Amino acid sequence: MGFPLVSALMRLGVKSTTTDEAPINSITLFVVLLCFCIVIGHLLEKSRWMTESVTALLIGLCTGIVILLNTEWKSSRVLVFNEDIFFIYLLPPIIFNAGFQVKKKRFFQNFMTIMLLGAVGSFISFGIVWLGSLHLFEKMDIGFLEMNDYLALGAIFSATDTVCTLQVLNQDETPLLYSLVFGEGVVNDATSVVLFNAIQRFDLSHINSTIVMEFIGNFLYLFLTSTLLGIAVGLLSAYIMKKLYLGRHSTDREVALMILMAYLSYMVAELFDLSGILTVFFCGIVMSHYTWHNVTERSRVTTKHAFATLSFVSEIFIFLYVGMDALDIEKWKFVSESPGTSIGVSSILLGLVLIGRAAFVFPLCFASNLTRKHQSDKIGFKQQVTVWWAGLMRGAVSVALAYNWFTMSGHTQRRGNAVMITSTITVVLFTNVVCGLLTKPLVRWLLPQHKHSGSIMSSELLSSEMSLAMPLLTNGDDPKWDMAGDRIPRRTVLRMLLMTPVRSVHYYWRMFDDSFMRPVFGGRGFVPFAPGSPNEDIVHQSVLGEQQIVE
Repeated sequence: MGFPLVSALMRLGVKSTTTDEAPINSITLFVVLLCFCIVIGHLLEKSRWMTESVTALLIGLCTGIVILLNTEWKSSRVLVFNEDIFFIYLLPPIIFNAGFQVKKKRFFQNFMTIMLLGAVGSFISFGIVWLGSLHLFEKMDIGFLEMNDYLALGAIFSATDTVCTLQVLNQDETPLLYSLVFGEGVVNDATSVVLFNAIQRFDLSHINSTIVMEFIGNFLYLFLTSTLLGIAVGLLSAYIMKKLYLGRHSTDREVALMILMAYLSYMVAELFDLSGILTVFFCGIVMSHYTWHNVTERSRVTTKHAFATLSFVSEIFIFLYVGMDALDIEKWKFVSESPGTSIGVSSILLGLVLIGRAAFVFPLCFASNLTRKHQSDKIGFKQQVTVWWAGLMRGAVSVALAYNWFTMSGHTQRRGNAVMITSTITVVLFTNVVCGLLTKPLVRWLLPQHKHSGSIMSSELLSSEMSLAMPLLTNGDDPKWDMAGDRIPRRTVLRMLLMTPVRSVHYYWRMFDDSFMRPVFGGRGFVPFAPGSPNEDIVHQSVLGEQQIVE
């Protein structure tokens, strides 16, 4: 593998390479590097420090150095960064798979806390980065920046990277932390993108009460309509699958329609200038609750692994490209004359990120604990520290927004813009490498696991299947199984009455879901029997599941 890789790198640096050959060489190199990242990630699977995101970043950096040396320090670019590629092709499968695979019970149990951290926290972080950079950068010689530039910085650095945090925490080992960090990441990304788009639309150089009210109204409109659109597309896919039984004749049609409907939800949201992140996320939740149960067993297995594979490849591609693009000489030549300025700006931004995150994580977690009656449900201080640390990482979302604002088609000729781009890349690399390397040992030190890893691995498949088969909202814990798949005693009626109200929100949702939603859109246990329909596989699977429980 080494000789073809070196040959490809050399061809990329040869000036005589034709225009037609350049895309082929670039794509070939990226495919080779993706394969290399997967192999190295497998070999480092049990590493205490390395994660796949850090591995891809380091491989991208090393590749960029080789290209720089081969081109005599003229260029390290293989592909010109285009934020449209990131938002249209790479981000949708990642966010959809997160919603499709998320443990819904945990997510909705912590929904209010997630909204506090993701929405309210984003505004707090946005304000701190905006005001801090406004007052501190004016004292430095970084070039001309307008008020909207400082506001854009607030939106850019308030976005925690969902891609990074999903690889740091494990859903089975730390279910509460995973649901909080993951849920916050999705809502945070959506909030940051909405803030960024609002800054582009509104003239915020002279803020007054009218503009503030329009800004808040626009945010609430985008949030609600994006969520409803995702739910609507998910329900439409479930209804089509339930009525047509495509799997009777072709499993390929079922799989293709599910993938296309998932992607359609994101593109329709972007078409109407809504938040595609929120739309595709809630579409994934609805499709896992209804649509997934309306297809054949083969289609379930196929779609589950297809969505996970697309998400995995997109994540690796993003980190690989960020690592390679970090060494682009065009941006660094503007700050080479005064490297201290770039270091100072990067340090200030990193400090504001640290302060901004601490300013809302601990107070909002404290407020959330006031609403939690049981001590076991409260977010402990060590868990709060882990949430604060895991959300420090900034990644491809910040890079894409920075390129969108401070460059023109990936290029910039203004010194101030070049400083902002290089500082963003510096913060992204530092937070991913340092925080990414230290998060695993930090989580194990703060929250040691008492169960052996072998037990977790052996129950991973069963836990994943049960999470997809689990109702959207359930009233309490499962009476037979805990999160690791071990059998636990059934609760008494008196204990359940004391711990959970008889007429809870979960109860009314289950009544509504069973009476109105599932009879129309299908779901677990509500697919009518027909020869060759998904019901045959459901019955067969439920029998096997009962046999496994008895054994």
